Amino acid sequence: MSEIKRLDMDSELLIRQKAFAQKAKNLLAERYDHPPLAYVHTFGCQQNVSDGEKISGMLSEIGYGPADSPETADLVIYNTCAVRENAEDRVFGNVGALKPVKQKRQGMLIGLCGCMMQQQSAAEKIKQSYPYVDLVFGTHALHTLPELLYNRLSGQKRQFSIEDSPGEIIEGIPLQRDGAIKANLPVMYGCNNFCTYCIVPYVRGRERSRRPQDVLAEARQLVEMGYREITLLGQNVNSYGYTLDEQVDFSDLLREINRIDGDFILRFMTSHPKDCTHRLIDTIAACDKVCNHIHLPVQSGSNRVLGAMNRHYTVEEYLSLIGYARQAIPDVTFSSDIIVGFPGETREEFEQTVELVKRVRYTTLYTFIYSPRTGTKAASMDDPIPEAEKSRWLRELLDIQSAIREEQQDHYIGRTLRVLADGVGRSGAGWLSGRTVSNDIVEFQGPPEMIGSFVEVKIERALNWALFGK
Repeated sequence: MSEIKRLDMDSELLIRQKAFAQKAKNLLAERYDHPPLAYVHTFGCQQNVSDGEKISGMLSEIGYGPADSPETADLVIYNTCAVRENAEDRVFGNVGALKPVKQKRQGMLIGLCGCMMQQQSAAEKIKQSYPYVDLVFGTHALHTLPELLYNRLSGQKRQFSIEDSPGEIIEGIPLQRDGAIKANLPVMYGCNNFCTYCIVPYVRGRERSRRPQDVLAEARQLVEMGYREITLLGQNVNSYGYTLDEQVDFSDLLREINRIDGDFILRFMTSHPKDCTHRLIDTIAACDKVCNHIHLPVQSGSNRVLGAMNRHYTVEEYLSLIGYARQAIPDVTFSSDIIVGFPGETREEFEQTVELVKRVRYTTLYTFIYSPRTGTKAASMDDPIPEAEKSRWLRELLDIQSAIREEQQDHYIGRTLRVLADGVGRSGAGWLSGRTVSNDIVEFQGPPEMIGSFVEVKIERALNWALFGK
């Protein structure tokens, strides 16, 4: 829709940032007789990883080279996550550890950005308790890094940019990708769902989709550059297109990318069950490059808890989707997210989640004990279950999932699977690792030259975490 603010490479805003990048580069050239080094570390989801690649791209344009550790860096930037409390605790711990490092390194700068910094309380804590942090900017100010950095390099006061915003679409930010085989491709930003436990809509802004022509152009570029796996990203990719003037949805986008010439595979995440349609499932079945693995977060197996979470579907509707996908897509597999110990959850409701897990038989479960997020509705709900009890429930669920996974892995022994070799394996010298279209990890022996290729691997044995073959 027209109210979404869109800025392209030739926009006045990005031209301004390019000018600040050059000014910062000139300052650094005066200050250093060698290229300064920057250490960028990202916490959290793949969307954060994608943001981290933009940060690295802007820093490269300014003249920074990559540092291997904070101890060797002239600039350290932590790209933070706010989804769970332990992620925030890790950030504060890491920032605390930087104080003696900065005292030893003259001129060192420290920056914090991302979802956690978009929260006023976290930014204020940094301002008051960590005076040696130089830059703090939220998710909506990512593109202004060159200006913030120049201001600080030129002797201005500590830079804080955490203004609230519904969000915008900014194309053309410099990018430095982490690898040469697999690439993340954001198709939309923000979220409109307001699940009662989730802080994301408050720190990422409202839902907004990139124009299909921009997504397709980037996808074609990735294929031309030799990338073999592309993961389409969004807080809820299933609602792609709702904010566009064009009549296009996520199914249409998948079909268009699938038509691009080249030997590559397509993944996507995250997929909200309330917007997962039969049309989308039929599209996955019809597109030869789209993987047959669907990450479909259920969160709970209790209808009452799902209602309290504001998830907008029932267990019955969720299982109906699973059933339809299993009929439509050969060898389809599922992974999911589950929150254990949501406020007010009873033992009986937890057992309903266990039954759902046994029925669906996920290949992977991302399980978490409920973590209250200040500002969300769930944070004010009554939560009488002790943490120790929640921990026991989590362990019980993990044991059940582990048994399911063991049975699934044994099923692959003797089969030959197509694997994208994407790196060195964990099994020792000469072992490579990769993933199948079903998202199974496979390790096999082979020369390093195989990395980046699709190979056929005959599975000979299996463990919970990986398949092994030749």
